[in-house]
Amino acid sequence: MSKPVELTLLSKPGCHLCDDAREVIEGVCAGFGERGVAVLFEERNILEDPELARLHAEDIPVVLVDGRRHAIWRVDATKLSAAIEKAGKHGRWRIG
Repeated sequence: MSKPVELTLLSKPGCHLCDDAREVIEGVCAGFGERGVAVLFEERNILEDPELARLHAEDIPVVLVDGRRHAIWRVDATKLSAAIEKAGKHGRWRIG
């Protein structure tokens, strides 16, 4: 198995789009263990980190795959799954 893929959701309390994103992420991540790709999921509240709040206050939710921005506002399960698969195979993910 390759290096685990780090998946981060930047969110804040009371954000309904964040709730939707979390639901999509949890659904996508559920199937990856069986496929031999380890996914480490972390959710970070931007209100607890002034720098994250400054950078992402208008964009949440933000989904990062291996530290790189994958999506803002809405998360597409098919695109997220493909990004995780690619990151798991190549050890790093990039746009394009």
